[in-house]
Parts: sequence; structure tokens; C-alpha cells
Amino acid sequence: MPLHTSHAKTSLKIFNHPDRFIQGWYWAIRSSDLKIGAVKPLSLMGKDLAVYRGEDGVVIAIDAYCPHMGAHLAEGRVEGNSIRCFFHNWKFDQNGACTEMPCVDHLIPVKSSTYPTAEKYGMVWIWTGDLANQSVPFVPELEDLECEIAFGDRFTKKCHPNVMMINAIDANHFNTVHNFPIEIEFAKRSLNQNAIAFNNTTRGGDDSLLVKLVRRFYKNEATYNMSYWFGSTGTVTLGPDFQHFYLMFALRMLEGGQTEGQTILITRKRQGIWGWVLSQIILWLTWLVGNYFAKGDTKIFQTIKFDLKTPTKADRSIVDFISHVETQTSIAWETWEVIEPESSPQQHSQHPDRIPELVRETI
Repeated sequence: MPLHTSHAKTSLKIFNHPDRFIQGWYWAIRSSDLKIGAVKPLSLMGKDLAVYRGEDGVVIAIDAYCPHMGAHLAEGRVEGNSIRCFFHNWKFDQNGACTEMPCVDHLIPVKSSTYPTAEKYGMVWIWTGDLANQSVPFVPELEDLECEIAFGDRFTKKCHPNVMMINAIDANHFNTVHNFPIEIEFAKRSLNQNAIAFNNTTRGGDDSLLVKLVRRFYKNEATYNMSYWFGSTGTVTLGPDFQHFYLMFALRMLEGGQTEGQTILITRKRQGIWGWVLSQIILWLTWLVGNYFAKGDTKIFQTIKFDLKTPTKADRSIVDFISHVETQTSIAWETWEVIEPESSPQQHSQHPDRIPELVRETI
């Protein structure tokens, strides 16, 4: 029995779905683009927001349209840690409560929705819900370290973020697209409810001159680890034992199930001016490494209509990722309302553990 993941043919509730996504943290805007006192309009996963930085430096994300007459709050101005609507000067605090209504005798209890924000890796992140119950995506090896970052490409692709994410664990394409001289195999592990990691377990490549030359830099298998957060943000760790390179691919869905993404290059912070110089060199090398792997795949994401009809053993990690995505809380495009699980026992969405079984039936 084949596993269809083209959305029109599947009962999967989240994966590759153009109108649903996982509740979680999504990249919004570069921190450096939002100075104290600045406000910016933002459309995130179908919802229009006004994002501003108060005088205390904290970023606030609030529903874009004033609950009085619907004026866009990004046309207004920041006052302290509040924002004042341009149209009738109503003022909303950092919790969304209206605290001033000029020309109104008695304050009407009015509140606009706000959403949790965080800043990490030079980026403002927004939680697509009321209460953030998980951490912002991070590189596992650098979890507790200060980091230097640089921004790589910002891009759009004509496919769903979930489909872009699986590319990095598509074991077979390393051979067919990148001419990698090793058959890649991954071991998976759960980081938390919303994050899953895949680590390369292959040593191999004994017939390759390139592998023989670089093997002296590896104690065990070559380091290539991929961590996924909320099905749409991925961190890659790769390189020889003495120097790992770290990339983050932060993706968010556009209307119609397409993708907008930002590449972030990351390394640990080093002390002193020469430490800073070394970090900049490593970030540049990280950019080169990322471009090497990205250049062969770019055109695929502009034309693919993902439909896993005939999964094979090499697709095991992809199926594991789909299964992981299907276990998470899904919310609706634009409204951000939680979508309750369907009760039918026939739905794959209620039995994500059945997906690997479908693979076994076909190999």
C-alpha cells in the first residue's frame, strides 16, 4: 500500500498541508531591523501583525488591526512600551489592553491579542499561540553558548516547508544529486515533543580517495546531524571533529503552501579581536559549505509536487519525520485556531505510527 503525501490524496493532518501548520516558534524579522521605538507590519502564517520594540527593548507582536475601526497599528507610533493607533489615538499596552481612548468619557474594556516573542541568533521569533511552552529552535551543540551569527540567503520556494525540510535527510539524494561517495544512514532521536534529530551513523567510503584523505580528521563516522523544530526550522551540524559548522534554515509557510526562508550561519563566540576574526572566517566557510549543498537542490524546490507513492528503505528517515510532524498540535492558517484531532480510526492523522508500517509493506 503506497504512502501518498500529496495533500489532495492524503489523510495526513499536517504534513505538506497548505492550510495548517504546527503551533510553535517562527522567524519574524531580523532583530537589527527593529530599533527601539520602531514598529513594522508583518504577515506571519496568514495573520497580519504589528511588531514593535518598546523603550525597554522588548519586542511586542500584536494583532495588526485596531479593534475600534480596523486601522493598521503599524501606521501608529510607539510610546514607551505601548503603541498608539494613528487613526483615533487609542493606546494599547504590551499586553494588548487599551489604556487610553481620547474623546471617550469612560474607558471601554477593549483588548487586542498579543503573542509571545523571543530573540535568538539575530532574529525575532513569534509563538503562534497564547502560551509558549517550548524553547526557540537552537543548535543542540551550542545550546548553552554565546554565538556569533551571519545571515545567508533569504529565499522563496514553490513547495511546502515540510518538503524542503526532508531534503536534508533524503539519504539517497546525497549520492544522486551531490555525488557523495558514502551511503548515508541516519539514527533518529527525540529532543522534545516538537523537535527531532537525525544523526549520520555511516563510516564507509573506503573506495573513495576523498574519504581516505579526510578520514584522519574523523574519530568515528563523519559528523552530519540534522535537528528539526516544529517541522519548519532545521539546524545542520557538520564537519571534521576539530571544527563543526552550524547552519539554521528558518522556514515559514506562505499562502498556498509555499515557503519563505532565511539561512542563518552560526558559530560559538570567541574572546578577543583575533577570536572575532576567526569566527568571521568560520562563518564564511560555513556559507561556502551551505552553498555547496544547496546549489544542487534549488531547482527541485521550484517544480516538485511531493507525492511519496513508493517509499523504500532509503526513505526511512523521511517517513520518521512525517510521523513526527503528524503527532504535533496543528493550527489553521490565518486564524491560528487549534484544529482538534479527527475521531475516525481510519485516519492516518490519528495513527502516525502506521506510517512506518506502510513503508515496510512496500520494501
